[in-house]
Amino acid sequence: MTTAIRLGTRRSALAQAQSGHVADALAKTAGRPVELVPITSEGDTNRASLSEIGGTGVFANRLREALMAGECDILVHSLKDLPTAQPAELVIAATPLREDPRDVAITRDGTPLHRLGSGAKIGTGAPRRIAQVRRRAPHAQVIDIRGNVDSRLARVESGELDAVILAAAGLSRLGSESSLQRELLGLSEWPTAPGQGALAVETRADADASLLAALAALDDEDTRIAVTVERAILAGLEAGCQAPMAAHAAVSRDSIRVRAVVYEPDGPRRIGLDVTESLNGGYIRRNGSGNGANAADGADPMHAIREIGMSAAHRLLEQGAADLLP
Repeated sequence: MTTAIRLGTRRSALAQAQSGHVADALAKTAGRPVELVPITSEGDTNRASLSEIGGTGVFANRLREALMAGECDILVHSLKDLPTAQPAELVIAATPLREDPRDVAITRDGTPLHRLGSGAKIGTGAPRRIAQVRRRAPHAQVIDIRGNVDSRLARVESGELDAVILAAAGLSRLGSESSLQRELLGLSEWPTAPGQGALAVETRADADASLLAALAALDDEDTRIAVTVERAILAGLEAGCQAPMAAHAAVSRDSIRVRAVVYEPDGPRRIGLDVTESLNGGYIRRNGSGNGANAADGADPMHAIREIGMSAAHRLLEQGAADLLP
């Protein structure tokens, strides 16, 4: 009897859906069944605002404890929920092709976000989204909310809220259908969280070689390069994953375009950059993919990629970004 690969996942409907997609793909590449192991994280039980409890690791820590304790073989995370510091015992073995990284404004009648006037109630719990809403709809009231996708949509349907801000990727993975109207928010004016729309498949650094090889087959090179840059910006700013900042990178042939913005939480200031960097004529693309766990000489093949993000963070700090971050 073939032993199943145990995939640790949060219990939410969204986490189960995205883990199910990875499980199906991994079963094909590994030639083994994959079973889901539901795990409850602090973020699933603590109903306080993410800005109050601190978002860094709140959804990942318990899962990582389970992985290191041998309760499961791999984890599937929403990459934007992962702290940028990677435990030495663990490795991100795959970043599958990223879904739509944009945010979506959900309303009953399709009124654009910027036209929601005084008294309108817009729900979101992320400091970055709160800062963006205050700029896009300055006369509306921002309501700090938690809860799963369905409960947030229900609050708009009932009239309790006039709009909520959600990730397009989450709606897509859940296959959510509703009579509510969607406004896709463009990345040029509304960049999103580092890693948004991407998944991280994590396992132990000493995992069986056959498992690492099966996971590597799920990896998308352009996604890994882009999210590595985004997360390096976050790390370079020394900001947690709930900081009021956005970073999005997109690979196009042998270059990468990087947009990043740091917002003043309760004021009008913002500091941003929009740059395009070379991937050295494809050298980084040829030599910078993979998780680095099996580099023969011990070198980290993603170092040059991270340096692009760290350079972007340095430019933001030179412009005064540290004054805007908590």
